[in-house]
Amino acid sequence: MIKTVNTTPYSDQKMGTGGLRKKTQAVMQPNYFENFIQSIFNVIDPHGKTFVVGGDGRYFNDVAIQRFIKMAAANGVRKLIIGQNGFMSTPAGSNVILKRKTDGAFIFSASHNPGGLNGDFGVKYSNQTGGQVPTSVTDKIYAETQSISSYKICEAPDINLSEIGQIRLENTEIEIIDPVNDYVDMLKNIFDFDALRRLFASGFTMRFDAMNAVTGPYAIRIFEETLGAPKGTVTQAVPLPDFGGLHPDPNLIYAKHLVDFMFSDKATDFAAANDGDGDRNMILGRKFFVTPSDSLAILTDNCRYVPAYKNGISGVAKSAATSTAVCRVAAANKLPCYIVPTGWKYFVNLMDSGRITLCGEESFGTGSSHIREKDGIWAVLFWLSIIAATGKSVEEITRENWKKYGRSYYMRFDFEGLDTSVADKLMADLENKLPSLKGQDFGSYKVSEAAPFIYHDPVDGSITQNGLVIDFTNGSKITFRLSGTGSSGATLRVYLERPEYHDLDNDTYDMVQDLLKIAMNVAEIPQRTGKTKADVNT
Repeated sequence: MIKTVNTTPYSDQKMGTGGLRKKTQAVMQPNYFENFIQSIFNVIDPHGKTFVVGGDGRYFNDVAIQRFIKMAAANGVRKLIIGQNGFMSTPAGSNVILKRKTDGAFIFSASHNPGGLNGDFGVKYSNQTGGQVPTSVTDKIYAETQSISSYKICEAPDINLSEIGQIRLENTEIEIIDPVNDYVDMLKNIFDFDALRRLFASGFTMRFDAMNAVTGPYAIRIFEETLGAPKGTVTQAVPLPDFGGLHPDPNLIYAKHLVDFMFSDKATDFAAANDGDGDRNMILGRKFFVTPSDSLAILTDNCRYVPAYKNGISGVAKSAATSTAVCRVAAANKLPCYIVPTGWKYFVNLMDSGRITLCGEESFGTGSSHIREKDGIWAVLFWLSIIAATGKSVEEITRENWKKYGRSYYMRFDFEGLDTSVADKLMADLENKLPSLKGQDFGSYKVSEAAPFIYHDPVDGSITQNGLVIDFTNGSKITFRLSGTGSSGATLRVYLERPEYHDLDNDTYDMVQDLLKIAMNVAEIPQRTGKTKADVNT
């Protein structure tokens, strides 16, 4: 039943910060998917190991899982734990890794990227920590993809993934599980579900938008069936191969329908959305949006309202691109605060070593050491716990935080679809220019420091450079970074932050306009890219 298939390498299988993400039709090329999976197997030696398997239900997910099962069996994998019907959110997968002590997980998702035949597909490979594998491993995998000459696969009928139970293919045990049960049990050990039931019983209203992605079944089980929220609280709850035409990225642009609802007279008390694989979150109150940077700061300052954190937390961490709001909270509460490169894998060492409990990034990802991935529904339950304990609205909670610690006016501007060579040269030339910027005045902004962001990992001693940063004497900041989460071309991301301690009620876009002009001019964005404005700002 096992056969060896000769193949030739593809040159574009280098993993980004969240795994491999490509256009769906690219992954459907002959042997493309098989080459990548076999390359991972060749590096990690899967013989006798156990892996968690699932996906977000996007187009090609069903085909990919069946091929993976047959390749795993052919390569001597001892056991696969697979979500029913092939579904498994990224945070739920991380939980199963830790609970069952498996050797890792393969989650087939391109996260927040669009799905469908003309959309994107991806592979997230996690190791036994429950989190993303380190760069040292992904570099070996990429090198293997460049020389691979064959892969192993079983010739066998497809496995029925709709029925919970156990079956066997060759010497590989296959266990089909309800992907929601273990995840709900984990959350019950973190939050006070009785308090949350009382919140909904009091008449509190909520809308949770699953964006036709994988967290729909999770959200129905948790919010409607377990906590007693009215039926219909969870919307767009059925995972669809093309996400119903939505771009499942929970931000002001791609979840505009939810934003419009919350800024209308029909708004509920609270609203949230998750992305394609369930690790990102957006938080909204009545006519009020919470930035991810503020959300991390607020969760840190209010951790006492969650049973799992009531005795305090060990520390916090943020990505370099995220605003400094959480740093101010950490300083006031005498907590260690680490600043890491973009990419969730950099938080994992800090969590495994006990240095941090909470962490987050500006791209709508928040999490804690309960697993090793960001966790969208966890963040929603954290916010609901604060509301239940204080009786205050989302806006009141956020404004109290600003009054106590100051407000960071903060926005991200994305310049998408750039030619990779153009984007790389822009960043290289800008890095060379940085030393000359120190001490320069740009109107009311004076540069205090301009340098690449370099991270020294306190656990393993590794050094990572990720992005370019311009700091100003008034605490403002511009950060430039090339994104690694797209499926084609390059995206230049420009992050702007202006902290204020008294002027707390202005429009964010207006407050960062001077910084945006400086960033556009210093990096020569219009001249080099032809773009006079960002494709996305959030």
